[in-house]
Amino acid sequence: MQLYQISDLLLDIAFFLYVLSSVVFIVAMTGKNWAGRDPKQHEMRFGRIAYWMAVVGFIAQTGYVITRWVAGGHSPTSNMFEFMAFFDYCIILAYLIIYRIYKMTVIGAFVLPLGVIMLAYSYVFPKEITPLIPSLQSYWLHIHVTTAALGEGILAVGFAAGLMYLILTIPQKVATKSTRWLEVVLAVVLMLVGFILMESTFARMDQRTVFELTEQTTTPTGQVAPTKVEYTMPAIVAPANAKLIQEGPMSPWFTAPEWMEGKDAARKLNTMIWSVLSGLVLYGGLRLIFRKRLAAAIQPSLEGIDPELVDEISYRAISIGYPVFTLGALIFAMIWAHEAWGRFWGWDPKEVWALIVWLFYSAYLHLRLSRGWIGAKSAWMSVIGFVIILITLVVVNLVIAGLHSYAGV
Repeated sequence: MQLYQISDLLLDIAFFLYVLSSVVFIVAMTGKNWAGRDPKQHEMRFGRIAYWMAVVGFIAQTGYVITRWVAGGHSPTSNMFEFMAFFDYCIILAYLIIYRIYKMTVIGAFVLPLGVIMLAYSYVFPKEITPLIPSLQSYWLHIHVTTAALGEGILAVGFAAGLMYLILTIPQKVATKSTRWLEVVLAVVLMLVGFILMESTFARMDQRTVFELTEQTTTPTGQVAPTKVEYTMPAIVAPANAKLIQEGPMSPWFTAPEWMEGKDAARKLNTMIWSVLSGLVLYGGLRLIFRKRLAAAIQPSLEGIDPELVDEISYRAISIGYPVFTLGALIFAMIWAHEAWGRFWGWDPKEVWALIVWLFYSAYLHLRLSRGWIGAKSAWMSVIGFVIILITLVVVNLVIAGLHSYAGV
């Protein structure tokens, strides 16, 4: 078995263990109200099992990182599959450290499923190890991208704790502005889950829609050939000025606007539309099952949790993740940009959104330390901050063309 195959196997083992750990954490959280059980003993017992499952999964994923690095000759962060898998690795690492400090079982029921979603998201991208393109052939790839991923992974734990705080403290008996916005956040998370499910399902069905663009492509052999765009998911949006040469499960509803640059722009927009639709369907289905708001269905399982401790965990995670993200996503990024492109800043979409993330978390720390924004205000900012990170990772990578567009391939 070749080294990259071993790395894939180790990642699959880690994914399986993370899924099991998530399930056991949820059992630890929800099962403490079962009749005939001591709530504290039940939570401690199942929480300990889930924690060690996560530890073994993390060890397996560490083996994946090492073997993938050796097999590829560079850090496993050069494309979307590798970056999202490493991002998940950083989330789990941050969680394991937080758990050892605070020994809070229930937070694993929020962080581990988040890690599973991120790792599942990585699986929708090509997994092959490919040679680095010229712009990535630098030691700054190891420094910039890994540090940025670590910072975002720590911030993800702050998000999970902030979301837990809001579900724990926002009254759910009456619909309010806060309950509505909390449901919006949960719906956004389900949109990412919906995208993973849709992409995986249609990839296995292999019913691709293929368009031929008017522009032409020069092949490595020097020949000129028509440019083709393949859709894995059914085509809702067709590329502008394109001819349908292979029809998929359905016909396109409309054509993408011509201002969307890049041959894959329409396909990426199509992906985003399916993500939103599938997420809304998932959210609606869960609402029908529980017959109440999702936050209201989760809230009873959080009884007995100290909100101030949850708020502290969120703040500690963000106060650590913020300087790490600053180093990786801004300072190291600008140094590499100067070496690669001869300038520190160029207003590339990914650069702009990294700056937005940094400014938002700067405001979070300023308002918390100077204005006393603790509790609900702080939790809302931790949640919104991570939603901005998700926009950077998903929307910017998959829809907006720029110098970092290689990451969306």
